[in-house]
Amino acid sequence: MGKNLKEAMKMLEDSQRRTEEENGKKPLSGDIPGPLQGSGQDMVSILQLVQNLMHGDEDEEPQSTRIQNIGEQGHISLLGHSLGAYISTLDKEKLRKLTTRILSDTTLWLCRIFRYENGCAYFHEEEREGLAKICRLAIHSRDGDKDPSCEIARFSPQLGLPFPCLCRVPCNTVFGSQHQMDVAFLEKLIKDDIERGKLPLLLVANAGTAAVGHTDKIGRLKELCEQYGIWLHAATKCDSMTLTPGPWLGLPAVPAVTLYKHDDPALTLVSGLTSNKPADKLRALPLWLSLQYLGLDGIVERIKHACQLVSGNLKFVEDELSSPVVVFRFFQELPGSDPGLNAIPVPSAAPSAVGRERHSCDALNRWLGEQLKQLVPVSGLTVMDLEVEGTCVRFSPLMTAAVLGMRGEDVDQLVACIQSKLPVLTCTLQLREEFKQEVEATAGLLYVDDPNWPGIGVVRYEHANDDKSSLKLDPEGEKIHAGLLKKLNELESDLTFKMGPEYKSMKSCIYIGMASDDIDVSELVETIAVTAREIEENSRLLENMTEVVRKGIQEAQVQLQKANEERLLEEGVLRQIPVVGSVLNWFSPVQASQKGRTFNLTAGSLESTEHTYVYKVQGSGVTPPQTPTGTRVKQRLPGQKPFKRSLRGSDAISETSSVSHIEDLEKVEQLSGGQEASEANSPERHPGAPAPLEAEPPGALQDGAQGLQHDRPQVEEPESLR
Repeated sequence: MGKNLKEAMKMLEDSQRRTEEENGKKPLSGDIPGPLQGSGQDMVSILQLVQNLMHGDEDEEPQSTRIQNIGEQGHISLLGHSLGAYISTLDKEKLRKLTTRILSDTTLWLCRIFRYENGCAYFHEEEREGLAKICRLAIHSRDGDKDPSCEIARFSPQLGLPFPCLCRVPCNTVFGSQHQMDVAFLEKLIKDDIERGKLPLLLVANAGTAAVGHTDKIGRLKELCEQYGIWLHAATKCDSMTLTPGPWLGLPAVPAVTLYKHDDPALTLVSGLTSNKPADKLRALPLWLSLQYLGLDGIVERIKHACQLVSGNLKFVEDELSSPVVVFRFFQELPGSDPGLNAIPVPSAAPSAVGRERHSCDALNRWLGEQLKQLVPVSGLTVMDLEVEGTCVRFSPLMTAAVLGMRGEDVDQLVACIQSKLPVLTCTLQLREEFKQEVEATAGLLYVDDPNWPGIGVVRYEHANDDKSSLKLDPEGEKIHAGLLKKLNELESDLTFKMGPEYKSMKSCIYIGMASDDIDVSELVETIAVTAREIEENSRLLENMTEVVRKGIQEAQVQLQKANEERLLEEGVLRQIPVVGSVLNWFSPVQASQKGRTFNLTAGSLESTEHTYVYKVQGSGVTPPQTPTGTRVKQRLPGQKPFKRSLRGSDAISETSSVSHIEDLEKVEQLSGGQEASEANSPERHPGAPAPLEAEPPGALQDGAQGLQHDRPQVEEPESLR
């Protein structure tokens, strides 16, 4: 059985590696159910189907799994499930003896490891299932003859109690940790319940909270519970407690355990903590095998190793006990102070940022957590939201170290990654306000306040036809922002740019990412405004060009038709007859004036060609508009990327050279201006003028065009009209 299990696990792991290597080959899709094959399938095909269902389609985003490779102790745990199915086929007597031994051994070992003498154990799959059974036991212990579940079972299928029977004890607000139970307030609640005729029954405390690993004041709570006869569910100094040895020891598919103390077997049986079914007793088999494989020294070593990973580099001291959990966040405590990292368990260092600053830091902490998870995947970090502190990053090696195989070197790498990300977070946070002010002071740009974006900020360009009151999708604005995003990415700066919908509408915006260095925000904003304005004007010109050209062609056709009619009236009908017209033209030639039209693409209008034939030069037309540019052009050093501030030390050194360079540029501009003036006075055709459109009679446009080509100088077609 163990051999077959190892072979099956090896096939699954090898299939996973092949899937990662063969990117071009898609795995078989198992999302759509199919009919059961009549001839059956072999084990390899079945395991291939299981592998496809486990890892999904390659088109989906890969999700990091906590258990990458199951070790030998994991195989022992999985073997327990196979053995449990095999053992259940034994005869009743052998099965009873074997299950009793497995249950007794596992209970004894766990009670001694966690110093819970003379305790009983309940093994369950769901972590909260044991607490529900303990609540039933507490109810029957205080009033064994009365079962409240008979009349109010519809309120809770687990306990049979209405919701008013549950009371949440608040945590400390003034003194002590904000994640510990307020003992004074608890005592007040107990006294109030007793005065109202209610019966305080059970108290659930935490020895290591799920969020930040805080431990309630168990000693003080135990005294309070003994004073009022309340069942305490917490840790060693209590009536019951729940353990999760699976993640602590890196064991897959092992049950959770609830240890409790009670002397009445009948009440435990009624409460569901004990059972006579062999299948319920066999739940402990995987844990029974795994504990024997690890041994006492191996179990203690794994738990100590998790605690040492925290105490080595990420120190954290609580009020009473040291906890193997560190929860930290990046924050800006006060205006004008330096940002930094704050360990949540330290009450005196709690951040004071609220409102907008709170949301801003939350976005940065989400970015930090995701970056660290990608850089150090074996760290097992999780991003979490706390009610008071906000978004934080949790490092809990007790829950992940044994599963992921984390070592001390990995923690050192994690600390180094945190230190490398701090300058990026600090720089980004400091540039946000400057970016907002620059955008608000720039015409045509709108600052978008998106609390979920961790970068410098979000900006939207407002074009001429933008409906500011509408929240719907704007196709013209989306086109402009798509072109703007392309232009910004072509600059090859250190910033990342993305396009997406606005936080509160469907209009497109440009999202600027994190800043790793000192950024010239004014240059960045000016570049965005100038580039967007240029894209809008070019887009408007292209959209209008089709209509302008169409109208110009129609007008030119009408004028040419009118000129042909005038020429027909002037020359007479006889000259239009092919043979007669040629003889008549030979005897009496007609001195017809050349009439034509030129279409100016810049002005969008028709102009006469009379100036061309009289002065033998084409007109200059309308000067095209200049491309919009910024009010200032930054002189970058060789190799310097866009939007980078110049070093202060280099400004004084390059001051004289920059002044002389500007003087040289002015001299070159003066020389080029003089040459342009002299060329404008020359009697030759201006290179920017458009080519003429000649008025020709119908049927003779080609010959007329060729004749015109001999009458005027041979000039190449302007580049702007091609």
